[in-house]
Amino acid sequence: MAVTNKRPFWMHQVVEYILGGSMVALGLQSPTPVVPSVVGAIVMLHAAVTVGPLGAFRVIPRGLHRVIDVGVMALEVGAGVQPWISLDSGTRIIVVGIALVHLFVWWNTNFAARVKGQRISGEGGRSTEIGRIAGRLAGNGVNAVRRRRGDAG
Repeated sequence: MAVTNKRPFWMHQVVEYILGGSMVALGLQSPTPVVPSVVGAIVMLHAAVTVGPLGAFRVIPRGLHRVIDVGVMALEVGAGVQPWISLDSGTRIIVVGIALVHLFVWWNTNFAARVKGQRISGEGGRSTEIGRIAGRLAGNGVNAVRRRRGDAG
């Protein structure tokens, strides 16, 4: 299975911050704010503790984040359909809708860590020699102009 069509992990983190912030904002607008606010805070905290470009605390590796995401999405759905804590129907629909968006983003994310390329050595080789020649030419040109103007020194 090719992962070239998957989105980079930083986009996943951005969307989690947006979804979590949206749930907190939904809670602030709702007559029953506890459930969406707590779930939104959990989603944002989960994005913040992951090792990634936008992670604030970088505790959880990406592979574990991927597994925990399933539990977070189940929590989102469970919070939307649970009968124990009172929620208005609009809030329920939005919470479950956010869970579906989270599922879509999770499905299309590349969780693999980026592999850093090898550093290019500046020792030896043709490119080093060309750089030295270019430097000498530039230096000789500057010195020739200074001598001509009479301000060598």
